[in-house]
Amino acid sequence: MSRQSFVTGALILLAASFINRIIGFIYQIVIIRLIKPEGIGLFNMVFPVYILVLVLATMGIPVAIAKLVAEEMAKNNVRGASRIFKICLLILVVSSVLFTALLVMVSPLLTKYVFPNPKVYYIFLCLIPGVIVVSVCSAFRGYFQGLQQMTPTAITQTLEQIVRVIAGLCIAYLLLPRGVEYAAVGVSLGVVIGEFVGCLTMIYLYFTRKQPVPAGARPLYEPFRQTLSRIFGLGIPITLTRFVSTLLISAEAVLIPIRLQTAGMDIHQATSVYGQLVGIAETLLFTPTMITIALATALVPAISDALALENYRLVQTRTSKALRITIGAGLPCTVAFILLPDEMCGVLFGYAEAGIILAVLAIGGPFLYFQQTTTGILQGMGEAVKPFKNLVIASVFKILGLYYLTAIPSLGILGSAISLSVSFIVMAILNYLDLHQLVGYRIHLSHDILKPSLAALGMGVVIWQIKLVLLSFSPLLTLIVALTAGGLVYIILLLLLGGIHRKDFLQIFRLVIKRF
Repeated sequence: MSRQSFVTGALILLAASFINRIIGFIYQIVIIRLIKPEGIGLFNMVFPVYILVLVLATMGIPVAIAKLVAEEMAKNNVRGASRIFKICLLILVVSSVLFTALLVMVSPLLTKYVFPNPKVYYIFLCLIPGVIVVSVCSAFRGYFQGLQQMTPTAITQTLEQIVRVIAGLCIAYLLLPRGVEYAAVGVSLGVVIGEFVGCLTMIYLYFTRKQPVPAGARPLYEPFRQTLSRIFGLGIPITLTRFVSTLLISAEAVLIPIRLQTAGMDIHQATSVYGQLVGIAETLLFTPTMITIALATALVPAISDALALENYRLVQTRTSKALRITIGAGLPCTVAFILLPDEMCGVLFGYAEAGIILAVLAIGGPFLYFQQTTTGILQGMGEAVKPFKNLVIASVFKILGLYYLTAIPSLGILGSAISLSVSFIVMAILNYLDLHQLVGYRIHLSHDILKPSLAALGMGVVIWQIKLVLLSFSPLLTLIVALTAGGLVYIILLLLLGGIHRKDFLQIFRLVIKRF
């Protein structure tokens, strides 16, 4: 089975992510209209805790698999790569079973003492089986990513999303007459059913596409204790980073509704407004992350491979290319979120009042996308401790902001949005400083910042003029025309300014045709 280049792997993940985002967008639009922001708010109060347990159960091992398998394959040690995968899989099975049992036992206590709304108990209980399923599936994904084969990950992610959407909507619709909290149970069941189907598919792909061991290959085993040291040496810092990140999201799910009540809202209003933040504004803000997540996933084995071969120039080249793509894709999305927030939230979700939340969040958007890509680069370099340190520092700003700003009656949920944006900015700056120190990376002000910013400015002028002319006719028409015209203007200006060249489009086109 042949390896894929970094660009090809990223493009495959990007294609899958694009499909998943479209499906997810349609799902989010329908589900919010079906169970209202209150139902989305209930689900999102417990979902971060579920992810938190997943982080603890997987212990960063999937990323360790990707990195270590890539290193062994760079040395043509197929047996060593297979051995690392099997050890990691065994650890994940044991760990996930233990955490699942623990979660079942403590779930009544969490509902009583942690979650701000008692209606979430069954929503949370239905998510618990997913801990084992996701943990096992993540091991196989890490193995294929270590081989720099991103297609299995793309296939299973898309299949998971399709099944999740169909199952979630059907079950939520059937349970809706019993109340919004029961309809939200359907969302939980849809998540677990989708993950189960994806896991079965990944196991099938492993047995049909795994890397064969060459005949007569001599085993190059290292001591078992050394292998464990390599696995956990990378996994523990990644776990700390993800644990803190997910713990903060869990804290947000508890803290924001409580502080909104302090600002004067009742529990139903607080749950609904929180649902607008996480279910509408953040859904739109995180849309461009389909690019940054694809880049970050592909960068871990790609940079590990280059470092194993001591090709530091390739590391710098891949870093610069990935961050240039991140900046170029993030800026136009930010412009659209700032200039068309009410139209996006109103036309797509039926809640135009969430637009002001999106506009405030969008200020930190480019920094969010930048921090995600740079975190993947640092992890690929084996420097997972650095993004963890940066996350802790940024989190101090976020928690303080959430606690104080959200409780101000004149700000409320906007105080939460401001706090999130500040944390994105802080972490992006710290990640950049670490990259500069480690590999000498510098942002090229003209090519990476000035040219995309001028193109984004031109795009903004076009969108604003179209909005002034068409908004009195129809928000839907305004949204379609403004986004289409603005996007074309951005690409044309970027080409004219030299921010991107035609050969870049041709290279991507050839890669896509070759692959698909």
